[in-house]
Amino acid sequence: MPMPLTRTVIGVLMGGRSGEREVSLRTGRAVHAALLRRGYRAVAIDTAGDLVGALRRHRVGIAFLALHGRGGEDGTIQGFLETLGLPYTGSGVRASAMAMHKVTAKDVLECAGVPVPHGTMVATGAPGSASPPRAVPLPFVVKPGSEGSTIGVTIVRKRSQWRAALRAAHRYEREAVIEAYIPGRELTVGIVNGRAFPSVEIRVSDGFYDYNAKYVKGRTQYLCPAPVPAPLERRLRELSLQAYAALGCAGAARVDFRVTPRGRPFCLELNTIPGMTETSLLPMAAAAAGLSYDRLCEEILKSAVRRAAMMKRGHA
Repeated sequence: MPMPLTRTVIGVLMGGRSGEREVSLRTGRAVHAALLRRGYRAVAIDTAGDLVGALRRHRVGIAFLALHGRGGEDGTIQGFLETLGLPYTGSGVRASAMAMHKVTAKDVLECAGVPVPHGTMVATGAPGSASPPRAVPLPFVVKPGSEGSTIGVTIVRKRSQWRAALRAAHRYEREAVIEAYIPGRELTVGIVNGRAFPSVEIRVSDGFYDYNAKYVKGRTQYLCPAPVPAPLERRLRELSLQAYAALGCAGAARVDFRVTPRGRPFCLELNTIPGMTETSLLPMAAAAAGLSYDRLCEEILKSAVRRAAMMKRGHA
């Protein structure tokens, strides 16, 4: 690349109506600018508007998904684009839906041999939800079953915090995931088209990598490559690729871990459309591997090219 694809209009789909709209807009604008710099015919499209009309008006031939949260990462937009016969970047309907639904993703990863924190699920109005589950001792984490960017997440250290934490999670999703809090370090591994990049360590002053810590400059320290022993680095990349394959992912993904003081990693989740803002981790990891931001966008674009070829063969 660039190749004959420079003649194809690439619609960068961003925004939407999820709780991660603002982050998605920042990701989309950055991707759009990068594609223009590389000579592509790219248009920015906010999916909160008339999406079908915009796709037709601009004669979009490929969709670059820069959507986060519901409607973007859960298989919804992927399924919609498939009904239109429009190739898109990243994971397909099934992988997106499974990865977004934390309970399902944990089950799949655990069956694939990827270590995950012990936990359970509490639905809205479930019997016995007035008290924290005995199966998960304090401290534990409460989070919505299908949200990203640490929205609605609480670390519960005292029983008195339980009800407020559950309400915060249920505000976004009827299912709340309750899982053991893993003490130690926060690390993440970015993947593009089956290639794992160097891991990134995330250090937050108050120890909680929340929404502000993720998207406000100066709140968090990032170390890339992460200062970890070579065996642990190999293990993190190995588990990341294992998780990526188990869920059937394509294109870009980011796999988040907590690593205990003894060096034991636990996979927290897999994000099928990682952030691509100025503070995002995937571009940082790609840069450590020698891949510029613009080249990274092109690599992600290749997943749509592959999907276009598959769709063409399927209709042959």
